[in-house]
Amino acid sequence: MRRLVLILWIALPFAVGLYCVWRFYDWRDHSQDGPILAAARRFAIPPALVKAVVWRESRFNAKARGTKGEIGLMQIMPQAAAQDWADALHMPPLTPEQLAVPETNTLIGAWFLAKLSKRYPKADDPFPFVLADYNAGRGNVLKWAHGAAATNSAAFIEQIGFPGTKQYVLKVMERYRYYRPIFPPQS
Repeated sequence: MRRLVLILWIALPFAVGLYCVWRFYDWRDHSQDGPILAAARRFAIPPALVKAVVWRESRFNAKARGTKGEIGLMQIMPQAAAQDWADALHMPPLTPEQLAVPETNTLIGAWFLAKLSKRYPKADDPFPFVLADYNAGRGNVLKWAHGAAATNSAAFIEQIGFPGTKQYVLKVMERYRYYRPIFPPQS
């Protein structure tokens, strides 16, 4: 009997701790669903793709900052995507504080993904190309997209010359496939 009580005293805190960790990750995973859905719908980008990018870029942390100046959920570069977006809408440049607002950040990120997806209409699956462009830039994608890799996404992924970008594309695509059947949730 003492042994059973001892096992319960050890197992119960462990189980409670695991449950708390699971609840935190579940909460975090859904903490930005509203802004993600609104931005994805506005620019006709799959919500699961936007969510997968947010997951990879910031792990749903709206205050995230990158080492090269990236800001927010989708790690928007102020002098690149944010400036392109502001120019397209004839707006003044956004401040870092404005870029950190989840609604604004995901709106710019989804707009940028939609813009990039128009660059690869002949690809069997444009998203690996889009993600590589988002991560490493158009010039690098053009270097890697030759021969079969110009339209075949599997061949393109093999041609990606930066290990970090290749891993980025593979991880985001894996997460996109995970989110696709469950996000947005069906009512």
